[in-house]
Amino acid sequence: MTHNAKKAILVLADGTVFEGLNFGAEGETTGEVVFNTSMTGYQEILTDSSYKGQIVVMTYSQIGNYGINPEDIESCAPNVEGFIAKEFFDFPSNWRSQKDLAQYLKENSKVGIHGIDTRALTRHLRDNGVQMGIISTSDTEPQNLLEKIRRHPGISAFDLVGEVTTKQIYKWTESVWTLGKSAEVQKRKRSVIVYDFGVKMNILRHLFNAGFEITVVPAQTPAEQALEMGPDGIVLSNGPGDPQTVTYAIETTKKLMGKKPVLGICLGHQILGLAMGGRTYKLKFGHHGGNHPVMDLSTEKVEITSQNHNYCVDINSLGGQVELTHKNLYDGTEEGMRHKDLPIISFQHHPEAGPGPNDSGYIFKRFMEMLEKN
Repeated sequence: MTHNAKKAILVLADGTVFEGLNFGAEGETTGEVVFNTSMTGYQEILTDSSYKGQIVVMTYSQIGNYGINPEDIESCAPNVEGFIAKEFFDFPSNWRSQKDLAQYLKENSKVGIHGIDTRALTRHLRDNGVQMGIISTSDTEPQNLLEKIRRHPGISAFDLVGEVTTKQIYKWTESVWTLGKSAEVQKRKRSVIVYDFGVKMNILRHLFNAGFEITVVPAQTPAEQALEMGPDGIVLSNGPGDPQTVTYAIETTKKLMGKKPVLGICLGHQILGLAMGGRTYKLKFGHHGGNHPVMDLSTEKVEITSQNHNYCVDINSLGGQVELTHKNLYDGTEEGMRHKDLPIISFQHHPEAGPGPNDSGYIFKRFMEMLEKN
């Protein structure tokens, strides 16, 4: 709820128009419009680097009601291009809150719009697929905005990983946040290098809790340099955009396979598929949320998972090199694979959650077991 809020307008590439009110920064922003079904966790979603290039619609109706705090972040600043809510609350109520959501967006120059029918918008995206969109508080003439967005080449024209990756190598030593006490942390058993394609901090926290010594390197780091550092294993992180644009990461991964055990998560999973000679395909509206059922095919256990991706690996294109380990029960898409000959496992969903359930957290321990065997 904002008083005297400025008018804002959202225009999609197919000409659909939504009028609402501005919160956060004023101005104009473009991006691929996707919807997220998580009921909480807007702060983690805003700071997830996988959303670089995208405007996020929250399907939960009330956003901002518990404010912003410094612990629940997944990168140093918001990476979304824009933010859409049904109803924004500017009076947060939570003992951990240090500022309200509008202030946070304004400080980071992120444009938000609320007061629109997000259910109608979500249904439109679900029926017609994700598409480019533009939010503006400065130009509220729909035809002008439509012409601007139709001139946009789309996010597949850009290397978004290069925009979000770290610029320097660093060590990570922070554990998972636990209410009221320090988390019990394992003794450092094995070392891993994490390729930062847009890595979420919660991946690093969970790796640390699982007992790994962690070194994070830029996405463009040559395989030879990584191997010279003598790690026990390699982690390929999540990240934004079309995996086929990250050609340098695909070539690096080809050189790492067979040299060290590898864990791939989300974009890292897709890059592994491409490095093995397979193909990826784009989903109609992607998987973004914290309520996706995934079956572990070896145990037939169903996990409720956190997801954030628009692309999938076509397992059938890998010529029998891998076996499918996990399957999405919403639409049957591929969620995990294991190489038949090499110590490589990868997953499309997010075992670290942030936000979302922790059903898949065992994956980090499974990777540790793989390293100890190899």
